[in-house]
Amino acid sequence: MSPRTSGTVRAGQYAALLCYLVFLAFPFLWLISTAFKPARELGSLHPTWIPQDPTLDNFRQAFDEQPLLRAAANSLAAALCAALIAVVIATPMAYVTARHRGRLSTAATGWVVVSQAFPFVLVIIPLFLVLKYLHLINSLWGLILVYVVWSLPFALWMLAGYVRAVPPELEEAAAVDGAGKARILVSVTAPLLAPGIVATALFAFITAWNEFFFALVLLKTPEKQTLPVVLTHFLGAEGVADLGPLAAAAFLATLPSLVLFAIIQRRITGGLTAGAVKN
Repeated sequence: MSPRTSGTVRAGQYAALLCYLVFLAFPFLWLISTAFKPARELGSLHPTWIPQDPTLDNFRQAFDEQPLLRAAANSLAAALCAALIAVVIATPMAYVTARHRGRLSTAATGWVVVSQAFPFVLVIIPLFLVLKYLHLINSLWGLILVYVVWSLPFALWMLAGYVRAVPPELEEAAAVDGAGKARILVSVTAPLLAPGIVATALFAFITAWNEFFFALVLLKTPEKQTLPVVLTHFLGAEGVADLGPLAAAAFLATLPSLVLFAIIQRRITGGLTAGAVKN
């Protein structure tokens, strides 16, 4: 391939990437623009990208109309607990699945595929009955349990891939020195899995933070509702949205995930570099 042809192909790749980024960023940028527009601009027949008269009234109205801080605290508690518990359970399971090939590994892989294939609506009735039997309906702990179970298969599959990337020679050397399986996992494998553990925890957190359907069905008391459920309260009885406050509240609801990802992304990259092994 000539340098000119190679440059054309690369330019086309960059152009396609730019179009994809614009496609992904458009809804979020429009959300930000809507959040700062006054009511008269929201009702205009000729909408503009940049608010002509930006205002914070939508944010003040959103906090006045709905208990956003309390709902955000509920979402944060549920997401953090679900992410932590899922990682703690999935890490040793992923180690066993990756290091000991056999029926267990095959069954775990099948569990991942099958569990991700079922839509929420098919499992909500038996799930509701189980939680009712455990007296966990209208409880954040019941919701956390659901989030853990729902994110655990993917967390297991994700961490198993990171475990397979860890050189077995390191574990064999630790075993020769007299370390047991638990000590090898905690002292040798887990530090090298730090990037994978962080990425898995981030996935579990964002999944729980954004989840709506389970929270809507399982939480009845307004004081325990999560942020995605509270956002629906900005819709009127006839489905007419209070657009300005809704956009402001939705914008605030997306910030924790974006900030958390921006912070952890550097640690993931740094962890991958620090975990490199020289032969």
